[in-house]
Amino acid sequence: MKAGSCCSVNGPGLPLQRLPARSTPSLPTSGPADLDGMALIPAGVFRMGCDRDEGEPADGERPSRQVSLPAFRIDRCAVSNDAFAAFVQATGYISVAEEAGWSFVFAGLLPADAGPTAAVADAPWWRQVHGACWHRPEGPGSSLDGRGRHPVVHVSWFDAQAYAQWAGKRLPTEAEWECAARGGLEGRRYAWGDELTPDGRHHCNIWQGCFPGLNTAEDGHVGTAPVDAFAPNGHGLYNVCGNVWEWCDSPFSTRLHAPHGVAMQRVIRGGSYLCHDSYCNRYRVAARSGNDPLASTGHMGFRCAADAPTATSFAPGSTP
Repeated sequence: MKAGSCCSVNGPGLPLQRLPARSTPSLPTSGPADLDGMALIPAGVFRMGCDRDEGEPADGERPSRQVSLPAFRIDRCAVSNDAFAAFVQATGYISVAEEAGWSFVFAGLLPADAGPTAAVADAPWWRQVHGACWHRPEGPGSSLDGRGRHPVVHVSWFDAQAYAQWAGKRLPTEAEWECAARGGLEGRRYAWGDELTPDGRHHCNIWQGCFPGLNTAEDGHVGTAPVDAFAPNGHGLYNVCGNVWEWCDSPFSTRLHAPHGVAMQRVIRGGSYLCHDSYCNRYRVAARSGNDPLASTGHMGFRCAADAPTATSFAPGSTP
């Protein structure tokens, strides 16, 4: 598998260090966390990672190991455009992409009359589009019409943290994310089992065809899909494989020391609508990657988590 620049787009010529420095601001909260729409994951032990010879060795997903977690709650769906819009309306929050004045957009989603854009050297399908941000996903002239229930994109780790703080929640740790994404299935590739399309049915929004030039959209989607597309996993979570990458709170452990002046990378999980097995199979539940916390792209989103009281332990293969 070729190392997938569909994941990280901090390419030569467009260093993210040029983006403004950012910390999570102090924002008013919306009140106690709304637990509707959150799944309760009981305390217990699960097997994290993978023992199969797949994925990039440098990603650090092997070997598998047992991890113990207290009970927690996690959003069943990624945060939608409608939910993020409510946050912005309540707080006046300005995202990293809006402050910088640009974000990365997949070239195949740009309209035919889009003006000239700068390409990332190692991944020319990524274009620097001035004016692209969470409410203008393809840049000037684009909008969220018909996409209120799609996941918000063009959000940095700092933007996700700010939303979570306002919502009375937090970002999940990497271990929490994988435990919830597995849905009680230990050692399986995907949230529904080992086969990508059992009985010929698609269970996630990824690339079909030849990346990056032809997407046959056999799963019914080009670009993002609604946050509750496809069937949920055993814990009731939707779209943990494909659709959009999801920020986690955890540092990306294979980059222990960031260069001076650059924030340490943060874990991203789940893959996106651009993943394809021939290029980047990081839509498996054990797969992991990382990105600069200031990174803003058209395939990066998040879901929130929250602490929960201690609950009954779960066993591998069971559901709460």
